Amino acid sequence: MEKQLNKRRVAVMATDGFEQSEFKKPIKALKKEGILVDVISLKEGKIKGWKETKWGDKFKVDVIIDNAHSTDYDMLVLPGGVMNTDTLRTNESAVKFVSDFFEQGKPIAAICHAGSILIETGLLKGKKMTSYKSIKTDLINAGVNWVDEEVVVDDKLITSRSPKDLRVFCKKMIEEISQRIPVSLNE
Repeated sequence: MEKQLNKRRVAVMATDGFEQSEFKKPIKALKKEGILVDVISLKEGKIKGWKETKWGDKFKVDVIIDNAHSTDYDMLVLPGGVMNTDTLRTNESAVKFVSDFFEQGKPIAAICHAGSILIETGLLKGKKMTSYKSIKTDLINAGVNWVDEEVVVDDKLITSRSPKDLRVFCKKMIEEISQRIPVSLNE
């Protein structure tokens, strides 16, 4: 499987104020499987994480959102963090990027507050999801069947509640991208 997974490419979209554990652990899990990961953000240079109650580390941006194309990626990962998600959900290019993954039928993995970015797409009606409890009502108002579970998979949408669910979230994310490997080895 690893030989095939190393042909996969995943976009992780974030900006300043992302929850650092929800950014680092999924990237580590993907890279462990040999998957290429690009950090997509609103600006060039580095973005700064949020580590529980204070600013965290800085991480390199690979591609700015205005140069990112969903067709280049097999999956989208959205870490949470209130500042991160509030900024991304108000950026037209970021919302379009997320919408394109839905429209192309590609997996999206969103944890914690990242569900608020998904709301902006207008494409959640009828989806089963979970999230951090503070955006539960927002998701319900967007037409989501919200449940309080560690991880929820609805078609190609993977959601989790918080950093405490990262282990199972990362496992489901890897399972989902593994299912996207073509039967033919001659891609």
